Amino acid sequence: MEQFPIFLNMANFPCAVVGGGEVAYRKISALLKAKALICVISPEINADINALVENKQIEWLQQNWQADSIAGKRLVVAATDNNQVNKQIFEYCEAHNILVNTVDQPDLCRYTTPSIVDRSPIVIAISSAGMSPVLARRIRAMIETALPQSLSGIAQYAGSIRGKIKNKLPTIDLRRLFWEKFFSSSIMSRFEQMADSEKTDLVDNLLDDTHEQGEVWLVGAGPGDPELITIKALQKLQLADVVVYDRLVSEDIVNLARKDAEFICVGKQKSLHMKQQQEINQILVDLAKQGKKVCRLKGGDPFIFGRGGEELETLVEQQIPFQVIPAVTAAAGCSSYAGIPLTHRDYARKVTFVTGQNSKAGDEPDWQSLIHPYHTLCIYMGLSKAQQVQENLIKHGMAADMPVAIVENGTTQHQRVVTGILSELGQLQQQHNIGSPALLIIGQVVKLHSSLDWFTPDRQENAGAFKNYLAEK
Repeated sequence: MEQFPIFLNMANFPCAVVGGGEVAYRKISALLKAKALICVISPEINADINALVENKQIEWLQQNWQADSIAGKRLVVAATDNNQVNKQIFEYCEAHNILVNTVDQPDLCRYTTPSIVDRSPIVIAISSAGMSPVLARRIRAMIETALPQSLSGIAQYAGSIRGKIKNKLPTIDLRRLFWEKFFSSSIMSRFEQMADSEKTDLVDNLLDDTHEQGEVWLVGAGPGDPELITIKALQKLQLADVVVYDRLVSEDIVNLARKDAEFICVGKQKSLHMKQQQEINQILVDLAKQGKKVCRLKGGDPFIFGRGGEELETLVEQQIPFQVIPAVTAAAGCSSYAGIPLTHRDYARKVTFVTGQNSKAGDEPDWQSLIHPYHTLCIYMGLSKAQQVQENLIKHGMAADMPVAIVENGTTQHQRVVTGILSELGQLQQQHNIGSPALLIIGQVVKLHSSLDWFTPDRQENAGAFKNYLAEK
């Protein structure tokens, strides 16, 4: 181990920062967060540091560095652009047992400043011993995606009930078991939505070993590319006890869940439903009543032709708590990766999403209402009805030469984009043997595909940016 990790209590700790530029300001800002007493030493300072001086948050010695200017300090940062001065500061600090950091000069450091994930009082520090600060920052970004902002409040709340838990549970082993249950309960996912009385009830139930109500998270998986899922979706995947997922959710996305979760595929395919919708609804209810944290993972956005609303209606009837995590819907994702903007000042002022599948709303869409100038039409689940779409739009007045595109497996390594005109739509689907999932895009904006087509799957690295680092221990 190159360096010994340690957290310092910096409250009222006398510190000096030598330098008055941007780098010095960043160091000062970090030290201020830790409530250090700071003296900046420099003949000149920038506007940001000057503002701190005027607000009496720090002291300023308007002079060049001298040995007596840092005498008595407990920690010093050398942030000048003069290597000789930095070396002098380091040597003085070493001789007088003062912790010293010299910016971008690891050989002149007694300590280095780590990259920090701040969820105070939870603080995570990542260090490369000064060898690769950029790598440390990249690792910090990965950890940031996994830790909810509510972690700070959860930690503070846990601290506030420690006395209560200690009085109720007399042994260390009993208290450890309680905290393990507490930090795997719904407090981790619903803390900011819970009233104080709900938090108290949860704690009391855990103390009495009462069964806790589970919950369901309706999570959108996006259009296919694992890097398009949201940070909150990733967090829910890695907290869930059970992942209930659809057929169109890719294996790469499912693999982002914690390794010890239970996985239930309820996917639907045309003319082949593994589970009926009512069965899926009941699965979610049953799992939640068992106290499970359930991630209901749906392709695209769960509220856009995803039947998410139907599933939530059942949860409401059964008084099951839930959350909804939206996602990039197929029309936005597939059109973007195909280089087809859905709106454009020259071609389209509005866009309509419509499903090709029958529903309670009627067997046929209102074709006439879909035909407007300066308009883009996106048809979900319409591949098998491409010929019918072609005939009805032309019949109701859309130009036969209107540009069309079919985007197959959009945003993934298997994406294909086939373009043509409306009178060829049915033929295009058959001629190119296009399979599901596919999105139909109809409108003048399709003309832009040839010039804006930026995504070439065969040249993309077939590797996700997210790694299931929480589960791999």
